Amino acid sequence: MRNFIQRHKLNPFVISFISISLLFLSLLAIQNPNDATKVARANHIGAESSGYGAPVHLCNMENQSIKESSGIAASRRNPGIFWTHNDSGDGPFVYAFDRQGKHRGVWRVAGAKAVDWEDMAIGPGPRRGRSYLYLGDIGDNSRKRDQITVYRVAEPQVTSKDSSSTVESPRATEAAEAIRLKYPDGKYDAETLLIHPLTGDLYIITKVRGAAARVYKLRAPAPKSGASPLSFVGEFRFPNSFQGFITGGDISPDGRRVIFSDYLGACELILPGKRGTAFDKIWKQSPQPVEIGGFPGVRRQGEAICYRADGLAILATSEGLPCPLIEVARSNQDR
Repeated sequence: MRNFIQRHKLNPFVISFISISLLFLSLLAIQNPNDATKVARANHIGAESSGYGAPVHLCNMENQSIKESSGIAASRRNPGIFWTHNDSGDGPFVYAFDRQGKHRGVWRVAGAKAVDWEDMAIGPGPRRGRSYLYLGDIGDNSRKRDQITVYRVAEPQVTSKDSSSTVESPRATEAAEAIRLKYPDGKYDAETLLIHPLTGDLYIITKVRGAAARVYKLRAPAPKSGASPLSFVGEFRFPNSFQGFITGGDISPDGRRVIFSDYLGACELILPGKRGTAFDKIWKQSPQPVEIGGFPGVRRQGEAICYRADGLAILATSEGLPCPLIEVARSNQDR
């Protein structure tokens, strides 16, 4: 989504809702501190029981071209490096940066078009032992697209010389492969793309208001031609019904967790049982809230979230300048 305020024209409503909610919490705190704590947790203002620590604002992005960070992925080929892309309105670029927010390079995705890029993921692909970036051109706010596209491209190697690259003079990736997709039952807007790190299965989660998000899947390997039909495999609902716009997500490197974000908060699903449990059972689990630095923090309009490469922390950004990088470390690593 390029800009929530411009497209939905709900900014006065959002501001009013947040103001009223904070006033309500203040009154509750005076009358009954226990009730206030419960309401705060439901709205992602606190999530002490989630198994994660407090969010840490690591830095702001050095590259001012990252104006609407809409997806984020932790590099597998380049330790300590992350990737992001802008929302619709930018070209087919991916931006590399490190944990200190330092600019590490810009790449133009060869052979790709950017209609409405909404999310990215990283995972396996055609060549064993290589990591691939997946770019989700899946936005469809007007629900007019007959098909959507996910671009898959081999993850570039980042060197010290790449920090001199810019949008005006970018590096070029290898040729991207376009994976064409069709929903089996209609047209949907979506902002969340997931790639299973072990199987390579692809998931799209729809973005809806006031209803459960729908989960669609394409089993790997993806066909090399034509538009592949997605399969409906489940539904997911954010703990807070007001915050139900799912704007990003990721699957943990071990394939046992899924993190989702909306504009203000985040929540996590955890696969139960021993290793070997079918992954799609995760959609029936109860989401656990994770505090990720939303209002009144620096994450003003969050659309990008991912796991760190070791799976022991979650990272998120926010649209707008300066673009913050936020990290939440898991407090219980055995959980």
